[in-house]
Amino acid sequence: MSEYNQHNDQRELDHEPEFNRFIDAAMNRRNFLRAASAAGTVAFFATTPVAKAVAGSMDKTKLMGFEAIPISTADTVVVPDGYVAETLISWGDPLFPTSPKFSQSNDSKAQEMQYGDNTDGMTFFPLSEDRAVLVANNEYTNNEYLYTHQGKNITADDVRKSQAAHGVSIIELVKKDGKWQANVDGRLNRKVTAYTPMEMTGPAAGNDLLKTAADPSGKKILGTYNNCANGQTPWGTYLACEENFNGYFASSKEVELTDEYKRYGVKNKDWGYDWWKHDDRFDISKTPNEPNRFGWVVEIDPMDPTSTPKKRSALGRFKHENAALTINDDGHVVVYLGDDERGEHLYKFVSKNKYKPGDLAANRDLLEEGTLYVAKFNGTEGELNGKGEWVELTFGKNGLTPENGFNSQAEVMIFARKAATHVGATTMDRPEWVAVHPDNKTAFCTLTNNKYRGVRENQPLNIANPREKNPYGHIIRWAPKGGNHTASDFDWDIFVMAGNPEVQEGLMAGTANINKDNMFNSPDGIGFDAAGRLWIQTDGKYSNEGNFAGMGNNQMLCADPSTGEIRRFLTGPIACEITGLAFSPDHKTMFVGIQHPGEDLAPSHFPDGGNSVPRSTVMRITRKDGGVIGA
Repeated sequence: MSEYNQHNDQRELDHEPEFNRFIDAAMNRRNFLRAASAAGTVAFFATTPVAKAVAGSMDKTKLMGFEAIPISTADTVVVPDGYVAETLISWGDPLFPTSPKFSQSNDSKAQEMQYGDNTDGMTFFPLSEDRAVLVANNEYTNNEYLYTHQGKNITADDVRKSQAAHGVSIIELVKKDGKWQANVDGRLNRKVTAYTPMEMTGPAAGNDLLKTAADPSGKKILGTYNNCANGQTPWGTYLACEENFNGYFASSKEVELTDEYKRYGVKNKDWGYDWWKHDDRFDISKTPNEPNRFGWVVEIDPMDPTSTPKKRSALGRFKHENAALTINDDGHVVVYLGDDERGEHLYKFVSKNKYKPGDLAANRDLLEEGTLYVAKFNGTEGELNGKGEWVELTFGKNGLTPENGFNSQAEVMIFARKAATHVGATTMDRPEWVAVHPDNKTAFCTLTNNKYRGVRENQPLNIANPREKNPYGHIIRWAPKGGNHTASDFDWDIFVMAGNPEVQEGLMAGTANINKDNMFNSPDGIGFDAAGRLWIQTDGKYSNEGNFAGMGNNQMLCADPSTGEIRRFLTGPIACEITGLAFSPDHKTMFVGIQHPGEDLAPSHFPDGGNSVPRSTVMRITRKDGGVIGA
């Protein structure tokens, strides 16, 4: 979700985590940059233990075969010469044969049959050579475009329309004339919305903190929303991750906010959605437990339109960005998870049982039981690398006991943030997407930005987040000990520190692999293709002036993890965020999301042009010669 949209001032927490282990002294910026500059980019990226492991495992042939593009401030999608970017599907497009065409004046019944708003994380599920399913999150809505009245005097049907525009859209694709296209006749097409029935599973299921008058079982949740990024499983399911759920809750009468509410940002006032006015679930004075029923990872079976999505409480409750799943060599499922809030944490889940290839029944509930861990980063002042450890979040261990406010494993999961703080996890600069390299030896996480770093007492500078206020963000990577993702120890380094070398000095200029031709800010979405190219998407400042001069609109870049080289591949339209990434199996088609073009009434009319209402859109990108994207 855009950090710089209309909700920016309302996203702040009243209470943020304490940092139990930190380094008070700032790093030696001058010495680091002098060394990096003298050594050169490639040499620098062979100095850390993680970089050496990556370099040793990579093919030395050149990964990137395209010419980098310049920045853009145009209201369009720009890609390199030899590539074509075309619209696949946009907010309000039909999902079914009887769906009405898009109109800003469409009601809730229409939206229930149309592609949702603000497309985000997505996955491509192939069915055959010419048939597939695309599953995509629809994170949130922009009231200035969702309604002709721009969100003033919201009615019950307006709320229903907004809830129908949230969630997940599932649509079949067919390949015609060599191009993937949406198929409204697909039998698997489906909408999962803010009122779709769901099942709570895992340690929190049935806990008193999840029970409401409408659901005394604490197991039957209604809906999912603010689904940011995603994940996928080798058994064919989709993972939708609930992020900023707090912004939808308000109170018809002032209530005292508990520490648990405050830690997750729940207040007496919402972010302007006004769902609470017509849906009592979102009025905390009437349903005080309802916020505890959101902030989870939701597993959806896209191959069965009648299936009930499952909220997997064993993966913890926080503001999930994505769920990066890998199968460890011993068969255990490992899922890396970022909590997208300033000063929050990076997590890892390890399944209790092991993955069995081809055994759907055995694999279906692998995410129901397991152990959640949170990361601590350690290192030496003045360097951008070190060692780390994963600390277990299990009731009865590491001080997670009744004496410290934890009465069960359910409570540890429901209040995972509180548990992470208690065990001394490292506070991070908004940990967002995580991506695991296809060789399964390293993982990367975007740390988007943090205006409170080094400013607030509970977010001092630390070894993994060394820049005060960090306006540009960075990407951290780690290698688990012995290549074992279930191991408690890992090596880490900073792969790139974004910055602006044209107007800044020291660490604010960025690491040695940032220059005037590839600079960017606020890395958000990331993902690997099969060849090991790292794709980086941004959600940052697009003013193109001051500290952000020369950066243009939000963009997508491509990086070589071995050398650290980064090239700009795509730029988006006015006031958009680039988010969501998927590939066809042959990697000859890339799908990229364009979210909230024209937010806050910025002058965008993407993708239809003219005086049209701007719409979030999934783009289909191909090469004119039919080749592999990026090669």
